[in-house]
Amino acid sequence: TGRAVSRTPRVSGGGTSRSGQGAFGNMCRGGRMFAPTKVWRRWHRRINQNQRRFATASAIAASALPALVMARGHRVDSVPQVPLVVSNDIESIQKTKDAVALLEKLGAMDDVRRSKESRAVRTGKGKYRNRRHVQRRGPLVIYEKNDNIARSFRNLPGVDLCSVDALNLLKLAPGGHVGRFCIWTEGAFKRLDSIFGTVRKPSAEKKGYHLPRAIMTNPDVARLINSDEIQAVVRPVKPAARRATLKKNPLNNLGAMLRLNPYAKTMKRQAALYQEKRIKEKSAKSEA
Repeated sequence: TGRAVSRTPRVSGGGTSRSGQGAFGNMCRGGRMFAPTKVWRRWHRRINQNQRRFATASAIAASALPALVMARGHRVDSVPQVPLVVSNDIESIQKTKDAVALLEKLGAMDDVRRSKESRAVRTGKGKYRNRRHVQRRGPLVIYEKNDNIARSFRNLPGVDLCSVDALNLLKLAPGGHVGRFCIWTEGAFKRLDSIFGTVRKPSAEKKGYHLPRAIMTNPDVARLINSDEIQAVVRPVKPAARRATLKKNPLNNLGAMLRLNPYAKTMKRQAALYQEKRIKEKSAKSEA
């Protein structure tokens, strides 16, 4: 007390401009933050195994729908089919230039270019914290055997690789958004039946696991609605409602007045001419 300054914590000592400056408090420049975040925060949450499998199966199913893949932003206009399944020969590609040539041939290089052009500096303080850049995700290449495929594709911007034996939900649905553009090798695609099973038989590799039952046996909604069974019980189409016309005031609306009295236009014109004539006579009389 008695220093004629506020009682905020200050730097002690002397001989420098830093001495006596406010510090340490959360309201001061150079001070600590209020209630600092702790490294022992509970970062991870345990999720039931069946829920994780359900999410992975759903993400794989969503990657086969072109509408969801395009809604996620992937460029698949030139791709021959979705999901894209290619020969097992790509697992032995040795050079990145051969991988680029393959993607060009498949029409998937547009998505890689989109990812490369999207690279930008992150907004906010994350740019100082070892995550300086943000970039859109490109294709996900899923293989069965790694005969150098990982090294040939890993340097392409936005391209991720994943083994079919260790499908990663963070790669199948980045950010929680399903519909990633996936490129499957033939062997990896065939392995899905043994890993996850089918509708008729359980999984051969996951003990006691059955695929989740589909909510709709027929996903063609248009065909369902237009079927004879549905159309027989729905009510008939209502006729279009006849909207009441807005009544306009003829005294304020010239068009409405002309419909009632076509001669009103002539009367209005004559009144204007008469008024103009009176003004001229009045000005001439005042000049005289």
